[in-house]
Amino acid sequence: MSSEPRSVVLPAFRNVQLLDVSGPLQVFASANELAAQRGLPLLYALRVVAAEAGPVTSSASLALLADSFRAVRGPVDTLIVPGGFGVNEASTDARLIRWTQRHAARARRVASVCSGAFLLAEAGLLNGRRVVTHWARCDELAQRYPRLRVETDPIFIRDGAIWTSAGVTAGIDLALALLEEDHGRAMALDVARELVVFLKRPGGQSQFSAMLSLQNGDDRFGELHVWMASHLASDLSVPALARRMHMSERSFMRHYKTQTGRTPARAVEQLRVEAAQRLLCETGWSVKRIAARCGFGSEETMRCGFGRVLGVAPQVYRERFSV
Repeated sequence: MSSEPRSVVLPAFRNVQLLDVSGPLQVFASANELAAQRGLPLLYALRVVAAEAGPVTSSASLALLADSFRAVRGPVDTLIVPGGFGVNEASTDARLIRWTQRHAARARRVASVCSGAFLLAEAGLLNGRRVVTHWARCDELAQRYPRLRVETDPIFIRDGAIWTSAGVTAGIDLALALLEEDHGRAMALDVARELVVFLKRPGGQSQFSAMLSLQNGDDRFGELHVWMASHLASDLSVPALARRMHMSERSFMRHYKTQTGRTPARAVEQLRVEAAQRLLCETGWSVKRIAARCGFGSEETMRCGFGRVLGVAPQVYRERFSV
């Protein structure tokens, strides 16, 4: 281990997501605590910075005490950009973008947590790279920055010296991977145990997304979605679903798309893909058996569904994400 601590710097901005900052920081802080207990030198020098020194209010209304951008002198080892409700405004801050570009150019590695990927994309740091962000904003990221190769499912992605992670708590997964790269699996596992989290979380972020993305405040189809998720091998055609809701097919189609933002067929496909993802990761079942269990009808139909929803084949998904 190096005798000099590695610098970890996170830029903060108004309405930053608190866990995007505190989650990764706690991983490195816990590593420092464990190192101290073992008589080892400090592993990481941690710093939160902002355009001006002082408190920065997070979206949780808890203020973070930040140093000034000017306090960062010399190369940064690890630059981590958080996200949150304020990231859209932050992405228009020319000073923040220039600061990020300047320090990213000299950093050993650069990372984003959740929607922090939007700020890195605005800075031109993600062009041509595989990236991920919060599942609810993957489509938006791909549309706004077409030069990015956006993937929807990984908890985090490494593409060279650039790391991006999924939503909020995925920043902890990302930081544990960074820690493992620096100081080995044993140290990362000890920190994961201390924080009571997975060192490698099973599955991808879309295991949390399909049912959640179908919900909204006026959830008139909520009970239908629960039933669909537990009857994936049943007839989930528009006529069958419309009958269950005691609606005409035309009315069902119109109201469903208005409320959920997608067609019933698209929703069914997403629910089936999500269920298949879990079985691919958690069982040794064949793809054929999983396809039948999840209502795809055939391996080929399942493969096409995975291609549309995740951009990868079922077998490739299993190889990447199974524990």
